[in-house]
Amino acid sequence: MAKQRSRRVTLPGADELFFRSSDPDEPEPAPSAAPVEQQSAQQTAAQQLATGTQAAAPVRAPQARTAGSPQPSGRQRHDEKITVYISAPELLALEQTRLSLRGEHGLAADRGRIVREAVAVLLADFEEHGESSMLVQRLNTD
Repeated sequence: MAKQRSRRVTLPGADELFFRSSDPDEPEPAPSAAPVEQQSAQQTAAQQLATGTQAAAPVRAPQARTAGSPQPSGRQRHDEKITVYISAPELLALEQTRLSLRGEHGLAADRGRIVREAVAVLLADFEEHGESSMLVQRLNTD
């Protein structure tokens, strides 16, 4: 008996069809223009918040990071995935933080973005302080 082929067509997902990481009409910025462009992007985001429209991607405030620390990503497609189980109170605190960021600070960030930022801060602290880092101290208390 001959093998039957599947008649299903493989299509890209909705996020691949509709997500744009940047405006296709805008040229890529030069690395030296990044601080100026970031400032104008923040002003644009503030204007959009004032008029009630929303930016396609959240604007990141400049943060001091060490040269070797991993940079958290904004809204973009990620190649790797992990599953993390958290308790109901931790999930509630995370959601309250997300709503607080949106309501009090005008920052629209999903839970994944908040977790990636928290991980980046924790890893940078560990890289800088080693044994006296917050990560080591908290893991020693468990």
